[in-house]
Amino acid sequence: MRIRSPSLHELHAFAAAARLGSFSKAAEDLCVTQGAISRAIGHLEDHLGQTFFVRHARGIELTARGRDYLSLIRPALQTLESAATLQRSPDAPTRLRLSVPPTLAAKWLIPRLPDWQALHPQITLSLAPASHDEDYSDPDVDAWLRPSASGFPTGIATEYIVGREIVAICHPKDLRGSTALSEPADLLTRPLLCNTNYSHNWRIWLDAVGLTGQQVKPSAEFEQVSMLVQAVAAGLGVAVVQRCLIDDELGAGRVAIPFENKVAYTVGYMLCTRRASYSNRALQQLLLWLKAQAPQ
Repeated sequence: MRIRSPSLHELHAFAAAARLGSFSKAAEDLCVTQGAISRAIGHLEDHLGQTFFVRHARGIELTARGRDYLSLIRPALQTLESAATLQRSPDAPTRLRLSVPPTLAAKWLIPRLPDWQALHPQITLSLAPASHDEDYSDPDVDAWLRPSASGFPTGIATEYIVGREIVAICHPKDLRGSTALSEPADLLTRPLLCNTNYSHNWRIWLDAVGLTGQQVKPSAEFEQVSMLVQAVAAGLGVAVVQRCLIDDELGAGRVAIPFENKVAYTVGYMLCTRRASYSNRALQQLLLWLKAQAPQ
């Protein structure tokens, strides 16, 4: 028998867009990209030789044909959803293993995990330490949070999460007294502390605040960001770090941001998943949750 009906993902895309009045809202609802919704509906319209939506600047609107088609398929989709619900084990547990750099895990991710557990108690999130030479081949890892801007394998899908903002930090005492920091150039009179792996951070920050050409002579270098921040908290000098990694220290008053210059950074933490598993619902829930923790 020849099958004339469209695919289910096309029908779900159409129904979601019709219900929500927006391709972007339909994408969020179905945990896919807006482009995927647009392509699915385009294929559906081509397949049936109909135009179901009028696209205009304010959004989308169902045509008369679209309204008729929605009324025909809605009962069938509801029947399929009901059947799936009846057959599925309630709150079936799922385990996701996420590889994450230790500093990001300790300073940014772990403090937020109670919210994840409250929202998704059926999904256990297991953390694995990140590897500097990660090749994304470990079958036991479902996703990776990696500090990079490019250079990912073709089989890996990436989404920016957090980290594309760097700030200068100092000890709170550096903001008091006759020698208090009053302008960005004053930082150059203090011991400059650096991250061994990102020694260019000072240069990026200084250039962005108009101090191009100033010589940077580190007084000490630290391989881990956590050690660098601890050194600033101990009063050893000033540093430039990613803003997302210092929430605890700022809240406790152990370090301070002397100048609120928001400097864009080329390297951010990306959520990396295998393209073959990109549509996995648990992974999509993790992606949406992570992005909600760091509004863009």
